[in-house]
Amino acid sequence: MTSRSDLKEASLRRILTAGASRLRTEGLSGAAIAPVMQDAGLTHGAFYAHFNNKDELAAAAFRFALLDNRPRWMGQARQESWPSRLLRLGKRYLATAHRDDLADSCALAALASDAARSNPGFKKVYEEELRKSLCAICIPPDEGSPIDPARLDDAIAFMALCVGGISLARAVDDPVFSGQILTVCRQAIQRMATPDHESPGNVEVPDHGKN
Repeated sequence: MTSRSDLKEASLRRILTAGASRLRTEGLSGAAIAPVMQDAGLTHGAFYAHFNNKDELAAAAFRFALLDNRPRWMGQARQESWPSRLLRLGKRYLATAHRDDLADSCALAALASDAARSNPGFKKVYEEELRKSLCAICIPPDEGSPIDPARLDDAIAFMALCVGGISLARAVDDPVFSGQILTVCRQAIQRMATPDHESPGNVEVPDHGKN
């Protein structure tokens, strides 16, 4: 027999799943209570068993989205050099499949513009989740050593290319230009990751699909 706590947990997960999808596709405006609860298949009244207002929902749904996005993007723990790690993650992020699938995309990119105009509470949550992603980039899951400050600087520049690149690629109408933006950003990551190598110039850095 399913307990009341299990039912409550299941309903919360349905709300967070619906809220995360709305946030990715519509931004913070998508975290309105009525449409999220409709998507979750629950009554409006059930919302207040979990949250006091839509701001709490937005913050919780954003965190939930990153709990899904982050490990999928990082992949399984592996032994790899720092340049190889940046190149692998950049190819996964700056991909046409990731660009085109808003409902399942990176919440950091989907909410970057909205976060800049949001209330201090959501900004704090966004910053916390961004810092978690930077740490995850810098340190594979099976390592616990402190982050090298120079590596953290690289990770910040890398994330700026990823989030900015995918955002610009989505913002333009011309598919050729959009693809060029992704390509150029992947090439910039390659130059950053391997500064002693010759510039790749117009050589395509392969698009390896979905984030």
